[in-house]
Amino acid sequence: MKTTWKPHEEHGDLSTAERKELPDSVYAFPDKRKEPLTDASHVRTALARFDQVQDVTDAERDLAFANIRAAANHYGVDIAENDWRQLGKRPHTDNPAR
Repeated sequence: MKTTWKPHEEHGDLSTAERKELPDSVYAFPDKRKEPLTDASHVRTALARFDQVQDVTDAERDLAFANIRAAANHYGVDIAENDWRQLGKRPHTDNPAR
């Protein structure tokens, strides 16, 4: 699958204002602007929270996983999973943000 992710100069914790300024290309789910992939920590977070992302299609999950893999490769993060289905699409833990 072709990815849409591109590295960006912003790294680390971002304020809400800074996050709004990020291009769609830094997000795992670019059309929904969910899960920014601006550094290794964010890549790990996107993997850990993958099953908590709601209101996305399987096609969007395919793209998001490809984007996460591209960002992981760029930032040197190892991913054991070969497919997003290994991460799941239903939360296995409670989402405290609800």
